Amino acid sequence: MTIELDSEQPGLQEQTASILRELAHAGQLGPGQIVVIGTSTSEVAGQKIGTSGAIEVAQQLLAGIREVQQEFGFEPVFQCCEHLNRALVMERSLLTRLGLTEVGAVPVPKAGGSMASAAYRSLSDPCLAEHVQAHAGMDIGETMIGMHLRHVAVPFRTALRYIGEARVTTALTRPKLIGGERAVYRMEEQPDSTFCD
Repeated sequence: MTIELDSEQPGLQEQTASILRELAHAGQLGPGQIVVIGTSTSEVAGQKIGTSGAIEVAQQLLAGIREVQQEFGFEPVFQCCEHLNRALVMERSLLTRLGLTEVGAVPVPKAGGSMASAAYRSLSDPCLAEHVQAHAGMDIGETMIGMHLRHVAVPFRTALRYIGEARVTTALTRPKLIGGERAVYRMEEQPDSTFCD
């Protein structure tokens, strides 16, 4: 399925790369960091999530993701649909490095989703992980990636908000702030001279 776009608009690959590049710049995403990608190719095509998935659409989006990945060096992981409990497609080397729990399935368009299926087939040694704590995320078509983001997730509003017909939501994460009224969160701030007991 090829999505027809207004000739003045960028294609799906370009839209995807533009949004992800803006997120990567804002979050200073680089080697060793993980970006979770959730995608409804049905929503990209203007259909209800889970009804009209298309590998061809997924491949266009994947090309945009790979373009930005090569530029910044982060590691994308791809969320499966609810039929595979939102497991994550990734390279086995990443699963091993992070000590994640592997789950057994091979995503296909009807059980996993078109994007997860395309991503799985594009990797050199693919596997599925049950959970991950990603540094950032891009949700194409409101697929609910929040369960795979580190605490604390912070919404990030990109200039471009749609890929095809799908609304895109992105997020960065930050460490939890601990302490209280005496806590200092930046090195340049000087605490007062009162000491804790």
